[in-house]
Amino acid sequence: MPNQLPPQASPPRTLRWAVAGSVIVMITAGGLFYYASQMAAAKRQANHDEVLVTIHPHSCEPDALSVPAGRASFRIVNRSDRAVEWEILDGVLVIEERENIAPGLSQVINANLSPGDYTITCGLLSNPRGTLHVTATAASDAAAKARPSMVAFVGPLSEFRVYLSSQATALIKAVTALEQAIETGDLNQAQALYLPARAAYQRLAPAAQRFASLDNAINARADYFEKREQDPAFIGFHRLEYALFQQRNLDGLTPFAQRLLADVTTLKQQLLAQTLPPEQLVSIVVRNLNTLGDVRANSGEEERYSHSNLNSFAGNLDAARKVVELLRPMLVKSAAELLPTIDNTLTSFDAELNGFRVNDGYASYDSVSAKQRKQIADKAKALADALDAIDPALGLSGL
Repeated sequence: MPNQLPPQASPPRTLRWAVAGSVIVMITAGGLFYYASQMAAAKRQANHDEVLVTIHPHSCEPDALSVPAGRASFRIVNRSDRAVEWEILDGVLVIEERENIAPGLSQVINANLSPGDYTITCGLLSNPRGTLHVTATAASDAAAKARPSMVAFVGPLSEFRVYLSSQATALIKAVTALEQAIETGDLNQAQALYLPARAAYQRLAPAAQRFASLDNAINARADYFEKREQDPAFIGFHRLEYALFQQRNLDGLTPFAQRLLADVTTLKQQLLAQTLPPEQLVSIVVRNLNTLGDVRANSGEEERYSHSNLNSFAGNLDAARKVVELLRPMLVKSAAELLPTIDNTLTSFDAELNGFRVNDGYASYDSVSAKQRKQIADKAKALADALDAIDPALGLSGL
């Protein structure tokens, strides 16, 4: 009789469960991989018209772009060793920008462009600029013909001009006091006067940031210069902030304070000399709030020496509130349904900042937790999104 093999014992229950679990994990992983692949493919399809621009340490590639008029998307990839900004400029005016693009990362910038020739920045402020040519299309020609009457916007724009004038005057006065404290060598007084001067600038920032070179002189951070804080071109508010709060030394600072006073005086002249198109009244505020939400609130880098970020955010909120106030009569007539959301987001952002009030000012930003910073960023983004609905409602989108 042939030898029979002994019957095999059935695998232990734990082993059977382990095998079954492995199969489930493999199936689930496969499903997730397929889903991720489909999402990536969909994203690539949605973004197939993105224009890729790569920032290198001393140039951008390509440095000559051409796109059709209308909405365009640019993916900016930072291959340099520091955070950079990227701007589209129409002469001295900023059309669109993105700040603080981290090394090795990319950001997408969407811009609604009219036909014409523009310049683009390529990383460091000392780098050569590139060019952007925007060609006319049938849609852009039709949009130009369908442009709404500007008569309705005369009042809000005139009142905004008055606002800019009064705020610029307040800025000059505040910087004058700051310059005098620096000149007399009073460090404590200069530190105290830096805050109201900075807040005065932030109430003008959405409009001031339209002037590329002037805003860079007044407001550029050290990151955007080759030698950072030691770069001779590093001037303006943050040069004073660095000396007042980091070095705590006023030696040699008077010429920088005098230059800042001269620049904010020129800023007032430029704000009043340049006509603001109605389609930019809201968009400049939206861009400012988006930058606050995307970068400035989370990183805290803008006021890195004084940690007075909340003071600056409050100034930005004042500017947004003013624009809503000026456009409210038009919105009541044409888009009243937008006002509850706009008012709620204004109130919510204001309440968020007021939660950090200390006496007559705000808490130091280095005491604000990462979770709280995200909440501030979210409130700023929500307000930007609410305001972004105004232009289409007033017939200004696509201009």
